[in-house]
Amino acid sequence: MTLRFAFPRPGANRALDLVNFFVADVQTGFGPFVAVYLTTNKWTQVEIGFALTLGTMTSLISQLPAGVLVDSVHNKRTAASGALVAIIIAALLLALRPEQLPVLVAQMLHGFASCVMTPAIAAISLHLAGHAALGERLGRNARFASIGNGLAAAVMGATGAYFSSRFVFLLTAGLCVPALVALWSIGAGGHARTQTTSRVMDIAGLKRLLADRRLLIFGVCVMLFHLSNAAMLPLAGAAVTMRAGHFANLIIAACIVVPQIIVALLSPWVGRAAEKIGRKRLLLLGWGALPLRGLLLAVLPGSWPLVMGQAVSGVSAAVFGVLLPLLAADLTVGTSHFNLCIGILGLAMYLGAAASTTMSGEIADAAGMEIAFLMLAGIGVVGFVTVWLAMPETRPAPVAVSPSVQE
Repeated sequence: MTLRFAFPRPGANRALDLVNFFVADVQTGFGPFVAVYLTTNKWTQVEIGFALTLGTMTSLISQLPAGVLVDSVHNKRTAASGALVAIIIAALLLALRPEQLPVLVAQMLHGFASCVMTPAIAAISLHLAGHAALGERLGRNARFASIGNGLAAAVMGATGAYFSSRFVFLLTAGLCVPALVALWSIGAGGHARTQTTSRVMDIAGLKRLLADRRLLIFGVCVMLFHLSNAAMLPLAGAAVTMRAGHFANLIIAACIVVPQIIVALLSPWVGRAAEKIGRKRLLLLGWGALPLRGLLLAVLPGSWPLVMGQAVSGVSAAVFGVLLPLLAADLTVGTSHFNLCIGILGLAMYLGAAASTTMSGEIADAAGMEIAFLMLAGIGVVGFVTVWLAMPETRPAPVAVSPSVQE
């Protein structure tokens, strides 16, 4: 095992802020805009569903291979750059060739590239800030990603409305260019201060990670989080459409933007607090917000009050976005499997999300929206209790924090 120390070039943290901002912009282009675009190109709902499912399945299958790939690449910027190039190709395929084979290839490319991008940025953050300052760095990541998501949704929505849905994907490809520039402006910080092993495949570290009961417990907590969380916004959207008619799009937009504002405001505090008071109290805060959100969505009578219920999701999103990579770092100190750990937790996340939408849809059809929201709230309670009773604290012993993350 070796300890490597290097200091990032001046401005590296600001460059990483821009990377998170532009990557969030880019990922927004592959959200609901894909279904809208394919619909305007005369695709049937079955064909659209198959294309979207293929992208989701690619992401699900790619979680572990992508984590291993990022672990094996010495320069994490190279992995992130490759993912951005793949996203450029996927966006251009969608924009220029909205036919079945190019679209399916684009969905698979984007699914795999996204699985590489997430751990690569987390690894760059860890190498740049060091473990002691990682919480604050992840808080900054989440803040700039949230700002990027909100702005990109507005700009791309206006672009698609006033020009053409095709422009959304041309803009997505174009936004990859400043993301690449910002990524390579980070400099040598991608190799900086962290405890690591000198081997690409650390067998002893891998055995220790897979035998760590904390990983199993947290994986279950992550799955329960998304089993409760993933279906709430789609169900709320359906409820809004039935209640609000022509104002549904405006209310849904508010349901998306308001949580992003909460995340942008709250994430830096979550990162700092994780280093001061530990991880578990914040996990309880994030997981505890889920049943409250489900309850509010079930009982609030009007359309606009749904936005209040959605605002609670900003608390959960801020905690989850900061703490998932932070706990992965805690669980893999001294090994070279940080990104594999993120892949394992990502797999748990996708499994929970996939089951959530299917299960809640069936319950909503059979028993009504209110019962579906209450069911999701109940799962949130189970997740909260699991964190409370089973999840141990993972924060390492306090060490001096490098001033570099404060620039």
